[in-house]
Amino acid sequence: MRDEEFERLYEEHAAGLLAFLAYRTGDRALAEDVVADTFERVLRARRRFDPRRGSRKTWVYWIAINRLRDLQRSRQSEQRALTRIEPAAPSGVAELETIEHQDELTAALAQLSVEEREASALRYGGDLTVPEIARLQGERLSTVEGRVYRGLRKLRDLLDRPAP
Repeated sequence: MRDEEFERLYEEHAAGLLAFLAYRTGDRALAEDVVADTFERVLRARRRFDPRRGSRKTWVYWIAINRLRDLQRSRQSEQRALTRIEPAAPSGVAELETIEHQDELTAALAQLSVEEREASALRYGGDLTVPEIARLQGERLSTVEGRVYRGLRKLRDLLDRPAP
């Protein structure tokens, strides 16, 4: 991949990747960081790209998803370490902060399975087609279709419920 090809790849996919990651994480700053990391890794690994294994788009998303997973594992590990050394918050404070920062969609997305949430995020946040998602995840097309369909159905049911 030459410099011009890399620039074209960035122009074609950076905005969609940012939208997917912002949708997936709910954190635009984190999404921007992951996009930057992703394209840095694409630039460094561009000689290893194999078009027989998938499109450039799915390759870029694969790198981004792996980077996001790495960051999430790292944050979880940091959080566990902090939990062990920090004194517990006064009763009720953590619950109030959690409630203040959750919105209806985030709460509904959290009720989906990890697979449904990721498939929906790739489809609607990342604007990937179902066949692209299937190739990216190494899953059968019907499996991915089912995850997207079930995820949407669950979201509709959760969001259509009247507030308690």
